[in-house]
Amino acid sequence: MNKIAQYPRLVFVFFFVFIYLITYLSGIENAMLRTVFSITLAFVISPRRKKLKTQTGEKTQVTWIFLKKPIILE
Repeated sequence: MNKIAQYPRLVFVFFFVFIYLITYLSGIENAMLRTVFSITLAFVISPRRKKLKTQTGEKTQVTWIFLKKPIILE
């Protein structure tokens, strides 16, 4: 999971996967509606990054809906 947390562009991958699934599985033909659904799902499921200041310096904390504990990156 640490490898996944290091890629902030994962949101774009989620967006394209969701737009593909919505297009071909649900049969929604309106392009704007497909895009809104895909953006919403990608935003909810994508990992969140937060900067933390500690005594040893600044670290990045990544939280994700599928993880129980946050990941701390140096």
